[in-house]
Amino acid sequence: MAIQASTEILEGSVLAILSQEDYYGYTITKQMQENFPISESTMYPILRRLKKDGWLTTYDQPYEGRNRRYYKITDTGLTRLAEIRDDWKQLRTVTDKILEGNDGE
Repeated sequence: MAIQASTEILEGSVLAILSQEDYYGYTITKQMQENFPISESTMYPILRRLKKDGWLTTYDQPYEGRNRRYYKITDTGLTRLAEIRDDWKQLRTVTDKILEGNDGE
């Protein structure tokens, strides 16, 4: 994909993944990498920012003798996801209209 996804799209995608269930960082990264050319070094700052903004919380669970840090979307995260989805629908509609040549002229 040659077009770069904005930070808001990446954040919205992470929130959408976590709206389905809680995941640990590696799993979130792998799911994102199935859809975006994104590195691990890009993903963890996104997760930290979402947590700092109050849209995610974390908790640890033991797994095979180690702790895994799981991310969970908060109620404010769900609200933010709804906002991003609304913004995306508007952007997609306008962009499709222009790119497909239906700009009203």
